[in-house]
Amino acid sequence: MTYHTMRRRLFGFASSLSLLGALLATAPYSLDTQAATLPAERTSLGGTTMPNDATRPHARSHPLATFWGALDLQPKDAWERLRASFEWNDQWRADAGHARVQHWIDEYRSNPGNIAEITKRARPWLTWIVQQVEARGLPGEIALVPFIESSFDPEARSHFGAAGLWQIMPRTGEALGLRRNNVWDGRLDVVRSTEAALDYIETQADQWYEGDIELSLAAYNAGAGTVNQARRVAQSQGKTGEYWDLSLPSETMDYVPKLLAIAAIIAEPEHYGVELPDIEGGPAFAQVPVTRRVTLDEAARLAGVSEQRLAELNPGLRAKVAHPGQVNELLVPMGHAQRLVAALGNSPMDDANGTTDIHVVQRGDTLSSIASRHAVAAADLARWNGLDQPDALQPGQQLTLSGR
Repeated sequence: MTYHTMRRRLFGFASSLSLLGALLATAPYSLDTQAATLPAERTSLGGTTMPNDATRPHARSHPLATFWGALDLQPKDAWERLRASFEWNDQWRADAGHARVQHWIDEYRSNPGNIAEITKRARPWLTWIVQQVEARGLPGEIALVPFIESSFDPEARSHFGAAGLWQIMPRTGEALGLRRNNVWDGRLDVVRSTEAALDYIETQADQWYEGDIELSLAAYNAGAGTVNQARRVAQSQGKTGEYWDLSLPSETMDYVPKLLAIAAIIAEPEHYGVELPDIEGGPAFAQVPVTRRVTLDEAARLAGVSEQRLAELNPGLRAKVAHPGQVNELLVPMGHAQRLVAALGNSPMDDANGTTDIHVVQRGDTLSSIASRHAVAAADLARWNGLDQPDALQPGQQLTLSGR
């Protein structure tokens, strides 16, 4: 069965060639099987040019008022909302997929406690991800891809270099605009990586597979080149070339069956003897604009939450400090956001001596000239700001002048 999608946004990538190169790469998102399946235990104001990274501006009048505005919430929990968006409930019961999906249903049922543990980790993210999937007109099952990829662990990393909830490889992340350095990794940021992963799945479906999402999921795991070659072989044998016709690497052969198996269990948890944790249908977090430099412990104190909780919601923030121009927003538990907005709005940027700890890059500035002007070491300046290419400063870029 083919599922057609329509692109709902234009990509702002600097070059479509880099994205197409990533689409053709082998296994761009793969996570080794042991880490990816149930047995595994386990944003800003100006400053960058990347459209999908931590500083991408969002078209909203106010993040607290509109970030969740698209959610037409009814009195139901996240699981009810997810089940209502499933589109593949019965298709796996056909001969082509029944045995393969049933195998993974049996595997998952053998350890129902592990399913509950993984779905607990989905609690902060599931409602928001389901809403993103719904908004694109995609099958609701796509919201469960992080279950297969990372066991819903935003900080999961594979032996092959994939990272985050969606297990994005470095090269693919760069093509999708997910910036990374020693202070920020966009692949670990759940909002950014979710948007990028869904863009990628839709783009592959439209580019190669006439909108067939199952084939795009296979390419998400194994790479479009591998899937395209398998299709050519299947078609040369008189087959249609849909996912169930293909001979692929074992992990990719299991990829869609795993997704359908866990969706089947979530659709009927009592039938399968699984107890799912309660997840409310409303938002679990809000976005707070970063208007000045703020450390994670200070933001937690101002918001009235623990630093650990704030860190869990902002895994992309590697250095525990957010700088305007580097990070657009912080995610904060719902109910604490207004407190942090007010505190940041009333907190000065200047230190006790009346001097700012931020330098706005001007045309002609170099790292060494800025360092000399402010009596700091150029190496420290580069480290504090996560500058992988110190010679590539841009006018308007904001640099912090201390490691505090």
